[in-house]
Amino acid sequence: MKKPKNYVTDVKAEHHAEIFANRLKNRYRHLARRFKRSHIDVFRLYDRDIPEVRAVVDWYQGHLVIGEYIRLQTGPKWLPFMAQAAGEALNIPRDKIFLKQRQTQSKTGTRYKPTKSKGKRFAVSERDLKFWVNLTASLDTGLFSDHRDTRVLVGKMAKGQDFLNLYAYTGAFSCAAARGGAKSIVTVDRSSVYIDWAKDNFKLNKIKNPAYTFARCDTEKYIDFLNKKKRRFTLAFVDPPSFSQRMGKSSFDINRHHVGLLEKVFTVMEEGSTVIFSVNHQRFDPKLNRLKTKRIKELTSKTVPEDYRNKQVHRCWQIDL
Repeated sequence: MKKPKNYVTDVKAEHHAEIFANRLKNRYRHLARRFKRSHIDVFRLYDRDIPEVRAVVDWYQGHLVIGEYIRLQTGPKWLPFMAQAAGEALNIPRDKIFLKQRQTQSKTGTRYKPTKSKGKRFAVSERDLKFWVNLTASLDTGLFSDHRDTRVLVGKMAKGQDFLNLYAYTGAFSCAAARGGAKSIVTVDRSSVYIDWAKDNFKLNKIKNPAYTFARCDTEKYIDFLNKKKRRFTLAFVDPPSFSQRMGKSSFDINRHHVGLLEKVFTVMEEGSTVIFSVNHQRFDPKLNRLKTKRIKELTSKTVPEDYRNKQVHRCWQIDL
């Protein structure tokens, strides 16, 4: 097989590894002690800081997760080579380094290959909360650390509120709302794996309250159920995927369908309530001005943590109804 014209040579890879390792050392010295004082075990060490090294590196309590968007210019040996450099720079053994690869454009629609490994979970701290993470079972680990400050925000808003967590993943925002004193919580995700994971996160944080419930269901279908029950909420967190398959409908596309989704969410919200809406699509085109609301305020500058160089790793809005 003929190599692409711009295939990275060993000399280039060695140069990449050297500057990558130096940057990691500097970032670790800058961040580690401060985050340790705050009881934060998960943070971003490297976020495509150097143009030649287009990777991200996350620290998970002495483990490294290194991710790369697959490119022809690097080749299959590039990411393991960077991993070796990172391990040597930070004195992390190879069995605590985990590699993730994503595809940005795929004609098949498959952005990554799922792993067959079930992996092993361990608990990490995030301020006054703990969460289970699994670094091998899938592309994502069970915790999105770019939203740690958003969880603080939701926790502060949650006291005495009826909280609805849609597309809840592993329930981290539900834990934050519970710690903040929410009156009731409904955690909704269509994956039984993630709902069970969310329940385990509640147990890990010793959160017990009969008013805190879980629903394994498609989000839009569950909103229909809530309307039939005339159930209403005063605070919601809505963090939909960029793309997904919808039950009985065309596939969901965040750019085409976010207005309709939010309008549907509003049907189960009390007057005077608040919806926190977040997306991670890097080319998101918001049409929020089409919504009938009292106020819409973008929070992104406050919710993306300092360790993320990509200041639009997600975008986040507060919508007051």
